[in-house]
Amino acid sequence: MLTFKSRIATGLMFLGVLFGLSSGLAFSPNDQAVVAQAATTKKLSINQQIAQVNAGLSKKEQAAKNWIAYRESRGYYFVSNGQCYGRYQLLRAYLHGDYSRVNQERTANKYVNGRYGSWTNAKRFWQAHHWY
Repeated sequence: MLTFKSRIATGLMFLGVLFGLSSGLAFSPNDQAVVAQAATTKKLSINQQIAQVNAGLSKKEQAAKNWIAYRESRGYYFVSNGQCYGRYQLLRAYLHGDYSRVNQERTANKYVNGRYGSWTNAKRFWQAHHWY
């Protein structure tokens, strides 16, 4: 008799989970909106991080940076060319295995500041040599 009761209880619990009657396991239409909003927030979060990385650049510096990005990869982040990768065609070794957009922006800024001092200087060099 005890076995029969436990089988009934297990069956009812299974049906409850199956039909979303158990607490916290069911998805309502509002939950789907929250999931969609979280996905949008994540995308905005990446864009916000990129904006923070580039916040110290003047409009002229940002324009020079975008000019180089267009010449190197047409502005795409996931372009590969031999040892170089990304929007700014940085050596893969500079990226240390992190090919994210945010890391590409950060690493490109460090590289250009260290080598040329500014994006406008890097653009002038690129115009003379067709690389930077």
